[in-house]
Amino acid sequence: MMPAAIGGYFGLVCPPQPQPFRPTAHRFQSARAAFHALLQAGQPRRVWMPSYTCDALFTPLAALNIEAVVYELTAAFAVPDTVKLAADDWLVYVNYFGVCHAQEQALLRRFSPMQLVFDRTQALFAPPHASLAAIYSPRKFFGVPDGGLLDTALPLTLPDAVDTGSVARCTHLLRRRDAGAEAGYADFQRAESSLENSQPLRMSALSAALLDSQDTDLARRQRTENFACLHRALGQANTFPLDLAAIEGAMCYPFLSADPTLRQRLLAARIFVPRYWPEVAERATPNSPAQHWVAQCLPLPCDQRYGAAEMARIVSVVLEAVHGLASEGAAKTK
Repeated sequence: MMPAAIGGYFGLVCPPQPQPFRPTAHRFQSARAAFHALLQAGQPRRVWMPSYTCDALFTPLAALNIEAVVYELTAAFAVPDTVKLAADDWLVYVNYFGVCHAQEQALLRRFSPMQLVFDRTQALFAPPHASLAAIYSPRKFFGVPDGGLLDTALPLTLPDAVDTGSVARCTHLLRRRDAGAEAGYADFQRAESSLENSQPLRMSALSAALLDSQDTDLARRQRTENFACLHRALGQANTFPLDLAAIEGAMCYPFLSADPTLRQRLLAARIFVPRYWPEVAERATPNSPAQHWVAQCLPLPCDQRYGAAEMARIVSVVLEAVHGLASEGAAKTK
């Protein structure tokens, strides 16, 4: 091994926190790569997958020729009673938006924990459970270019190769800082596309250093406070099923809206909300809850970058739309 360099130009400084984040987790270049490594280690015969999830989770299954059985969720984001697991089956459940902890607990009571894989790519701060595995995606919560975490009871053979693409995936992080959100969006899309290959690699040194420099406790507290702020103002207008007792550090505040113009109103106010996930329409049952969520669920930002002032901006736009929709309905009934 070469000795560390002394002198020369300065590099990026990432002061580490007292403890690395989730120190027991295996570190990969992406969540889908972590899932790929898990499948290689466990070799299930088939895996039950929710229709309401991104295509990325299906990529490792196809690459390894493992059967995927698609199931539809109930309106309460629960796995229906019709799902029956054989002895060599696994079931993947997504902790949607970081608010589905009660549904996870119900699954642990219903199935063998060693058949359950919890996709927590939207629930970075979810408490650990005794299950087969949990998968996390830090870049959905922090300004890091890539990375995936895997907690599992299975013995894994970690790859020797390390991801070398992280530097190229930092452009959107830098552009947003320098020139605003819109300036870096195309770079963000390119960075996401560069992670499509699920073949496992170790997390890069850059991503690991950036992740371990984040104040994760502060982020969790601020997200929880912002979530509560939005719910106090919007809860009565929101039909999304929320169990507030278990929600901490959520990825976003999921708001179900029947107003087809609300997404565009938010965009016009420079409040950006993603659509999860357009590709679901190709596999979900017609008129299923998943189809409804794709069209009407708005993941409102509540992360640690923001505080009361930004939450008030979001509330103002949403309530203006809600009140306008109510006025239109009242006028039609006269």
